[in-house]
Amino acid sequence: MSSLTPQALRRYIWTGAITAITATGALYGAGLKTRQEHKHEKAVALESSPAEKLEQLEAAKVKLLRQKADLQSKLDRLATKARDTSHKTQSPI
Repeated sequence: MSSLTPQALRRYIWTGAITAITATGALYGAGLKTRQEHKHEKAVALESSPAEKLEQLEAAKVKLLRQKADLQSKLDRLATKARDTSHKTQSPI
């Protein structure tokens, strides 16, 4: 068995440390950006008129209904596939 040389061990430690720092920075930055966007959206929502709010809600409703239709079609296809598979595996008595 070969053991790690001090130089190789140092290289692995540095690599792990740099990777951890990079990942932590990326996650922290993503969190900051998300909070900033949330603040901006909240400010826009507070400043908008009732007509604009209603329009935004209608747009959100359309988006959600579209997502619901997509998910329902996926569920229907999955149910059909499961039904077809169960019919194929059952043998006649």
